[in-house]
Amino acid sequence: MRQFFATCPKGLEYLLRDELVALGASEVHEALAGVRFSAELPVGYRACLWSRLASRILMLLDEFAAADEHALYDGIQRIDWSDHLAADGTLAVDAVSISSAMRHSRYLAQKVKDAIVDQFRDRCGTRPGVDLEQPSVRLNLLLRKDRATVSLDLSGTPLHRRGYRVGQGEAPLKENLACAMLLRAGWPQLHAEGAAIIDPMCGAGTLLIEAALMAADVAPGLKRGYFGFQGWLGHDASTWQQLCDEARTRADTGLRQLQPVFHGNDADPHVLSQAKRNAQEAGVIGFVRFERQSIEHLHRPDDAKGKGLLICNPPYGERLGQQQELVPLYRSLGDQARAQFEGWRLAVITSDIDLGHAIGLRAQKKYLLFNGALECRLLVFEIGGAAAPQRQVDERPLSAGAEAVANRLRKTMRHLRKTLTRDNIHCWRAYDADIPEYAAAIDVYAGVEESNPGQAPSTWLHVQEYAAPKEIPEHVASSRLADLVRAAGIAFEVPRERIAVKTRYKSKGGGKYGRMADRERFLIVEEGGLRFRVNLHDYLDTGLFLDHRPVRMRLRELARGRRFLNLFCYTASASVYAAHGGARSTTSVDLSANYLEWAARNLALNGFGGSAHQLIQADCLKWLEHDRGEYDLIFVDPPTFSNSKRADDFDVQKEHARLLGLCAERLAFGGLIVFSNNFRRFRLDAEVEEQFFVQDVSSASIPFDFTRNSRIHHCYELQARSGA
Repeated sequence: MRQFFATCPKGLEYLLRDELVALGASEVHEALAGVRFSAELPVGYRACLWSRLASRILMLLDEFAAADEHALYDGIQRIDWSDHLAADGTLAVDAVSISSAMRHSRYLAQKVKDAIVDQFRDRCGTRPGVDLEQPSVRLNLLLRKDRATVSLDLSGTPLHRRGYRVGQGEAPLKENLACAMLLRAGWPQLHAEGAAIIDPMCGAGTLLIEAALMAADVAPGLKRGYFGFQGWLGHDASTWQQLCDEARTRADTGLRQLQPVFHGNDADPHVLSQAKRNAQEAGVIGFVRFERQSIEHLHRPDDAKGKGLLICNPPYGERLGQQQELVPLYRSLGDQARAQFEGWRLAVITSDIDLGHAIGLRAQKKYLLFNGALECRLLVFEIGGAAAPQRQVDERPLSAGAEAVANRLRKTMRHLRKTLTRDNIHCWRAYDADIPEYAAAIDVYAGVEESNPGQAPSTWLHVQEYAAPKEIPEHVASSRLADLVRAAGIAFEVPRERIAVKTRYKSKGGGKYGRMADRERFLIVEEGGLRFRVNLHDYLDTGLFLDHRPVRMRLRELARGRRFLNLFCYTASASVYAAHGGARSTTSVDLSANYLEWAARNLALNGFGGSAHQLIQADCLKWLEHDRGEYDLIFVDPPTFSNSKRADDFDVQKEHARLLGLCAERLAFGGLIVFSNNFRRFRLDAEVEEQFFVQDVSSASIPFDFTRNSRIHHCYELQARSGA
């Protein structure tokens, strides 16, 4: 099996994952602006030919540490380039550096090229040339945290270049983004039901052409004249020819059956002529009807009966005009939709949500997409009689305090947006009693409901109320909590049904958390390119400790080739990270059968299972006393207190020295213990410091969204002293 990475615009990752699975990929995992997968070479070819969403398909050649230019040069030289490139061939190198000492991408690309050229010159006295347009092979270097990943770019040029576009409007839409819009709008299902499609501002016709190619089962890469693997010495020409022949047969069949249900309007005759030429090149001109028409005269075609899709990429203001000047355009679109297209669906992409509101319809679905670097929303509306029931909206004005909470949340979102996007973080803390009178923590979870895996990710909020001071009356605390929940929903545009609230009730012994629910409603969320189940309603904790995000990342870095032991494993998120980091084996121990079942599902979600990944139900201390295994990396994250009926009482302050001593007995020579706990007044016992070399890494283990409280947890890395 080969390892691949398919790049795509941000916001398309989940769609691309599903597409690659359908094409035969395995071990498929989303990442920021792309998807990792495993497959044999024919599936890589198939992705180049059939992916409507990917930008590039990269095939991994090698990975190695590259802290400086010498290590990079030596690592490139260790690859036998005669397996990939002829001495008289040509090459091009693309390079990206992220969080590394070497940052200049052009310099990195030059060093890679030099290492390859020098290898050929030393071996055979001649060297390949450079061709930046259509080289024999195009290579991709990703340098992340001083680790180099070298890949062959099978696509050669971006896959959104289908080969049919000869002209474009003033604000062009990339073909893969157009396909994402069509998929999110449900076009394949609508077409199967006999629906028509209209783009009332069609520009160069990209949406309609892609809709026709999709409906006719035409491979999007079928008209491309160049792929990056065609000059690669490992190219399997016979397999590629078979795939192309199959695609041509499917296209011929699909085009014979295609109906002329595609309609494009635009007020600009120049772009309409471009659209017609593009449709001609794409081979679908006979199925698309173009007409010069303004939005004010938009109407349903006579032959378009029943359901249909209105879809468009109108100007946003950033590109073609000022926002206020565009409000009438959006308002006219909404007016005509209501008047002429009852029972149809409307999908509009815009970077300005206020322009979206000007349409005058309530969007049933909103999807985050990126048009280049521009953050946009795809708004999907059901028009008229086919509209979904509207939820009741509380339109009371927020109190002054609640408005302050909403403003704080909006400010936090603006401040963290770039970091969250850059680091591909979907679950994070947005608020932690930032305004003392509104004492609660608010965590954001973006995920897909486990019961409906085909849907788009949506945002959920998890609100945990803190105990109010005794002098605050109960009714005041309750009112403030209600205000905070409402303010959070407004700030994040999240309906009340997607906000989980953990609140207190009064009983003997003081304030306690109320009885948890029994909904069994799980979300699948992503963190670090991995997938996890979380439950926001049924338990006090959700299944993923957000403040331990950097600790999990650290364990992944440490795990390669090591035997990993995870004590008090909870839902085994740390074990998933270790397995992903290349751990030789993982052993996860917890007393709860429920959490171990959850752990098994987390491992399976990420493609890990079998005898290399053991799950053990046991009291961790007693298990350590009897276990005779040896481990290179041990993660210990015990509870602060525990009084389970099935185990002895546990107090981390009193028991941690004995616990770590037992861990030391199971630790291989040169091994490492990562010890974490959430007891805020915790102090490491002197006995531990006598037995271990101790490095307090607490400050480095606190994620940026938890820095309001630097003592939220403690974390130490421990190595046994010789002779201990």
